[in-house]
Amino acid sequence: MNSLRTLSTSALLAASLLLGGCVSNRVNLEEVREFANASARLGAYTELSTHYRDTYLREQAYLPPAADKVARDNDTRRQAAYNDFVTIQKAVVLYMETLAALAGQARYDFTPQLSTMGSGLSGLAKTTLGQKQVSAYTGLTRLLTRAVTSHLQKESVETMVREGDADVRVLLDAMISLTEVYAAANENEKKTVLGFFEVALPLADRPQDRLLYTLARAHVQGKTSEYRLIDRRFELAREGLSKVALGHQKLRENLATISSSEMRHALYEYVRDLNMIRVGLAAH
Repeated sequence: MNSLRTLSTSALLAASLLLGGCVSNRVNLEEVREFANASARLGAYTELSTHYRDTYLREQAYLPPAADKVARDNDTRRQAAYNDFVTIQKAVVLYMETLAALAGQARYDFTPQLSTMGSGLSGLAKTTLGQKQVSAYTGLTRLLTRAVTSHLQKESVETMVREGDADVRVLLDAMISLTEVYAAANENEKKTVLGFFEVALPLADRPQDRLLYTLARAHVQGKTSEYRLIDRRFELAREGLSKVALGHQKLRENLATISSSEMRHALYEYVRDLNMIRVGLAAH
């Protein structure tokens, strides 16, 4: 009887240890899902791309005749590049949405979004991006096609991150670099517009031009505030994209310990920072 009781106790203890081990080793991907969702929702990049595309529309009235032809040529190039610039963001967003769905084991259908990627980058024929970015876009599209059409039944978070990491990094680096280009174009626009008033306002400071002078001063103040806000948006967008890149790199480097408390805490901090940046973008 005692031996039976001892055997039962040992069996219960073994079962308890086994179940406890299963629970402790269960992969928890909540923070991965939250990071991917926060990355997909960051926003601002498309808006800033559109702002860049429309530079000539805003600065045309302030350009001297000698500078107008150069500005129109730049406008033609910006218009041609715009679709390529926003297409790479769509690929990164769809990747993050797919990763979030996988981490949450959710059912989804991203087929409509994926179908639009097939004609991206000007059909890959006359793209304004370099071969490195084109290859990354193509590679990521193939990975997403496989993941979406299989509904991830044969995929895993680890596979997705491992196979997508290099291409995601190239596209995020391109987005960060393009944001710098946008910011530089905005700085030139600001100098053109505000410089126009620096020359014109002193000439209008006469009693008979008082109304015109007052209206022009108010316009300058409005434009100055507008440029201050857009400068802040560029700063936040660059910071957000860098956070996404660093967070994904962290994820790739720690796939073996993806559900550890240290890794989950690190991703939690990236999610917190990305949410704060998104709030900052909404306020500007």
